[in-house]
Amino acid sequence: MAKRKKGMPELNGAGMSDISFLLLCFFLMTSSMDESMGINRILPQIPDENLPPPENKVKPHNVLSVLVDGQDRLSVNSRIVDIKDLKAVAKEFIANPANDPTKSSKKEVTEDIPNIPGIVKPVMATEAVISLQNARSTSFDVYLRVQNELTAAYSELRDEASKERFGRKFSELNEVQRDFIGKKIYAQRISESPPKDTRKRRN
Repeated sequence: MAKRKKGMPELNGAGMSDISFLLLCFFLMTSSMDESMGINRILPQIPDENLPPPENKVKPHNVLSVLVDGQDRLSVNSRIVDIKDLKAVAKEFIANPANDPTKSSKKEVTEDIPNIPGIVKPVMATEAVISLQNARSTSFDVYLRVQNELTAAYSELRDEASKERFGRKFSELNEVQRDFIGKKIYAQRISESPPKDTRKRRN
C-alpha cells in the first residue's frame, strides 16, 4: 500500500490580531518620542494700529543687520559677505575686542557675581543684537546655513568665556555659571523679521 503524505497542519490565526494589537500598545507605552526642537528666535510683535509706534531703544551701532536676498546672496550691514565668513564676522561684532565704536558696545555686569565661584570682579557684557531677514524666495538650505553660522558664533564665544573664567567648556558649567555666561555676558539676541517679498510688482 502507498503511504499517504502527511499535510502541514493549519495554524489557527484567530488570535493573531489580538496579539498584534497588544504588541502595538506595548511599544507605544514604552517608547519615548524625540521632542521636536525649534529655532530660538525673537519675532516682532504684531503692531497695534491704534497705538503709536514703539520707541527704538536699541542703538544703531549695536545692531548687526543680516539680509539674504532672493538669489541667496548674503549681506551684512549692506556689505556682501560669503556665508563661510559669517560666523567670524558675527563673533567680531558681538565680542568687539578692539572696542570699535562702530560695533556693539558693552555694559558692566555686576549682579549675581558674588554667588558664582571664580568670578571676582565685574565683567563686560555685550549689547549686540542681530537683525535677520530673508526674502520669500530664499532657499531653505541657505536659510539654515545662515542660522547655523549665527548660532555657532554665540556658541564659540560662550565656550571661550567659559574656559577663560572657569577653565571648562560652556556645556560643563553648572546652571548658575551657564546662566551668567549665556544670559548675561553673551545673551543670544537674534531678531528675525518676516520674510521680505523682493519680486518686482507688475502694473
